[in-house]
Amino acid sequence: MKLIYIYLMSSIFLVSCGSGDKLEKNEIPLKPNILFILVDDYGINDLSSSGSTFYETPNIDKLATNGAVFTQGYACSRVCSPSRASIMTGKFTARHGITDWIGEKAGSDWRSMNRQDKLLPADYIRNLPAQDVTLAEVLKANGYKTFFAGKWHLGDVGSYPEDHGFDINKGGWDKGGPVGGYFSPFQNPKLEDKYDGENLSIRLANETADFMKQNKSSNFFAFLSFYAVHGPIQTSVDKWEKYRDKAENQGIKENGFVMERKLPIRQTQDNPVYAGLVESMDDAVGVVLEALKELQLDKNTIVIFTSDNGGVASGDSFSTSNLPYRGGKGYQWEGGIREPYFIYVPWNHSKTRSFDYPVTGADFYPTILDYANIKLMPDQHQDGVSLKPMIETNSELSLRPLFWHYPHYGNQGGDPSSIIRKGDWKLIHYYEDDSNELYNLKTDPYEKANVYDSSSEKGQELYTELKDWLVSVHAKVPETDTEFDVKKRADYDKQIVEKLLPKLENERRKMLSKDFEPNEDWWGSKLTKD
Repeated sequence: MKLIYIYLMSSIFLVSCGSGDKLEKNEIPLKPNILFILVDDYGINDLSSSGSTFYETPNIDKLATNGAVFTQGYACSRVCSPSRASIMTGKFTARHGITDWIGEKAGSDWRSMNRQDKLLPADYIRNLPAQDVTLAEVLKANGYKTFFAGKWHLGDVGSYPEDHGFDINKGGWDKGGPVGGYFSPFQNPKLEDKYDGENLSIRLANETADFMKQNKSSNFFAFLSFYAVHGPIQTSVDKWEKYRDKAENQGIKENGFVMERKLPIRQTQDNPVYAGLVESMDDAVGVVLEALKELQLDKNTIVIFTSDNGGVASGDSFSTSNLPYRGGKGYQWEGGIREPYFIYVPWNHSKTRSFDYPVTGADFYPTILDYANIKLMPDQHQDGVSLKPMIETNSELSLRPLFWHYPHYGNQGGDPSSIIRKGDWKLIHYYEDDSNELYNLKTDPYEKANVYDSSSEKGQELYTELKDWLVSVHAKVPETDTEFDVKKRADYDKQIVEKLLPKLENERRKMLSKDFEPNEDWWGSKLTKD
C-alpha cells in the first residue's frame, strides 16, 4: 500500500490562499501552483538563449532570462521513457527498472532488428511501477488538482496518467510519438479531434490553459508534455518558407552529415521543417505563459522547463545538431543527456540566476515538494535532491555521484553503456568490449580527449564506484549474442556509409530546395476548420 504524506508548514511569511488571490509584497504562497513543461527530444542548443542562430524561441528564452538556469542540467537517460519515469519517481533508471523506451525489443528478440550487434540488450520494465508514489500522487494527496497533457509513454492500459495520480489526462497513452502527426486528425484515443488541421502543440497548450482557468481558485499541478519535437517532424508551409529562406541567407553548407561510430550524425542546424516544429512548440509555450498572466496566476506559479533527452542528430528524423556537444539522442556523450533546465520561481529575488552544479531530472520531485511545503520522501525520491536552497540562497550542495544506465542499443548509434559523473569527471563504461572512457568536463566539455589511460587512478576509482552502485540497485546488463557474425556486421556498416549517408544528404537538400512539397496538404496543416 502506498503511503503518501500530507505535511504543511506554517510561517508568517507563508500565505495559504486560493491560487487566484493576489499576493502582497514579500508574501510567499504556502502551496504554489506548478506548471511543468517537458519537451520531447529537445537538445541543449535547440533554443536561441543557448546560442542557436537558426531556431527562434522567444517564449522559452523568457523563462531562461527570468528563472534559475542550470547550465549542467541532465535528463536521466538518453531516451524518453526512462527519463520520464525518473521525473515521476525521483529515481535513476537502473533503480526504477525502465531503462529503455517502452516498446523496444530486448534479449533474443533484438535479432529481428537485423542490426547485427555483438550483444543482446537487457530486458527492462514496461510500465511505471505501481509501488512507486509518483510526484502527481503526492501532490494530489496534498490538495493539488492534477492535470496531464501530451506524451506519456510510461506504460499501456492500466498504467496511464490517470492511473498514477493525474485527475485529468489529455492525450497521454502508450505511444511515444504523434501517431496522426502534428495536425488533426491526431489518431489519439485520449484526445478527441475538434477540426482537421488543428496544430497538436497549440491544442495541448490550450487544454492546459483551460485547466488552469477552471482551477484558478485551487492549487494545481499542470504537466504539459509536448509530443514535439519528436519525429516524424512536420510543419506548415509558411514556417518552412521562413526557415528555408533563413538557411539560405545564413549560407547553406554543401554537406550536413559526417559518420559517427555507427551512423551518420548531423552537423548543421539548417532543417527548415524541424525549425518550424520548434517554433510551433515555442508558440504553444507562449500560450500557457500568457494564460498565467491573464488569469493573474503568474505571481504564484512555479514554471519548470526541460527535455527528456538530447536533440535528434542521428537516427529517427536526423533533425538537429547538438554541436559543440558530442552526440545526441541515444548517445552516451553530453549531447545525448545534457538538457535545457530552467526553474522559474516568481517570488525569488536572488541575484544568482545561473548555476553550474550538475542536476538531473530526478531532482524535480524533491524540489517541487520542498516548494509546496510537503515533507520530503527520501525513501521514494532516492536519487534526487531539493534545489530550493540553491535557488533561494545560492547554498552549496554536497558533491554527489550521478548515474546513467543504458544496457541497450538505440536507433541513433549509441552503444550499451553505463555512466558515472562525479564533480568534473565523467566515466563511460562500454559493454561490447568492457572498455572505459574518461573525460574531465571542466577542461574538456565536448569530450574530445579520452584520458582514461593517462588518469588511470581516477578512472579506476570511478569505475569501481559505478560497478558497486549498479550491483546495489540490481541493474540488468546485456549479454553476448552467440549468433553474432562479424562479416554480416561489416556488410551492414558498409550499407550505412554507401547508401544511408548519401540518402540523408539528398533529403537535406530536398527540404532546402525552393520547390519542396511533402504532399498536397503539407501533412494536414493546410486543412481548415469547417
